[in-house]
Amino acid sequence: MSTEPSDESLMLRYAGGDLPAFRALYQRHHRGLYRFIAWRSPRRDWVDEVAQETWVALHQARARYEPTATFRTFLYQIARNRLVDLQRQSPTLTEDAAPEQESPAADAQLESQQMNASLHQAIRALPGEQKEAVVLQQFSGLSLEEIAALTGAPIETVKSRLRYAMRKLRLQMSTGMAAQEEQA
Repeated sequence: MSTEPSDESLMLRYAGGDLPAFRALYQRHHRGLYRFIAWRSPRRDWVDEVAQETWVALHQARARYEPTATFRTFLYQIARNRLVDLQRQSPTLTEDAAPEQESPAADAQLESQQMNASLHQAIRALPGEQKEAVVLQQFSGLSLEEIAALTGAPIETVKSRLRYAMRKLRLQMSTGMAAQEEQA
C-alpha cells in the first residue's frame, strides 16, 4: 500500500497554506497537464500560456476546492476551460503546423520517428471529441470515469469515442504503412 498522500489530500493541504503540498502536486501533474494542453491546443503558441494560467487559476481556486472529482479532473478542467475561452476569442484561428525535427542518421531511429509522426498526424486528424478522449486516456493516463467527468459525457459515450478513434487510428496507420511499403 502506498504511503504517498492522495492528490486530493495534497490539494486540501495546499488550500490550507501548505506550499510543499503544491510542489508535490506540480511534480506529479505538470508533464501530463502540458501534454494534454499541447494536444488540445489548436495553436502551439498557446500551450505555455495555458499551462501557466492553469496553475495560476488552481492557486486562485485553492480556497474553494472540494474533492468532488479527482484532483486531476479538476486541474484538467481548468486547462480545458481556458482553451475554450481562447478559441472563442479567436474564432478564425488556424492550426499551426507541427515543428520539423532533425532526423537522426540511424535508419531504425528514422523509421521510429516517422511512425511517431504518422501516429501524431493520425491523432490530430481525429474528430475533436475522439482526439480528446484518446489523448486523455493514452497520454495523460486518465480513467474512463475521469474522462467522463472532465468532458461531461456519459462513460458509455467516452467508450464509444475511444472505440471509434482507435478503429480510425488502426485503419490510418495500416493504410500509411501499406503506402510506405509500396514506395520501398
